[in-house]
Amino acid sequence: MCCGSCAMMARVNKETVLEAVARLYREFMELPFPSGLAGADRAGFDLVMLDSDTAAWIFIWIKNGGELEARGRSGLLRCIARLDRVVPVLGEADDPEYWHRLHEMARLVADSSHVATE
Repeated sequence: MCCGSCAMMARVNKETVLEAVARLYREFMELPFPSGLAGADRAGFDLVMLDSDTAAWIFIWIKNGGELEARGRSGLLRCIARLDRVVPVLGEADDPEYWHRLHEMARLVADSSHVATE
């Protein structure tokens, strides 16, 4: 079953990665945080913090024109590692599509980010 990432990747191929992630981020930010998950923990991680930390690194990457400093890249990779553990244990009530979108955006950024040298 495709979680939407196939369609996401097809759209990305027609845009630059920065344009695609910026668009995906805008779409993602219009989504409500999954109801009932405030204060919830999955795989040992607080979902509100995981959501906000991941989205923040993606926003910083967009704002910096597709670059992250080493600290930002490290933070983003830490979020991806946490999402790698959280996504497989999500139930239907956890709105897995929301988390798949966040995870795929983070991966797009990590796969294409340049580490700023300044």
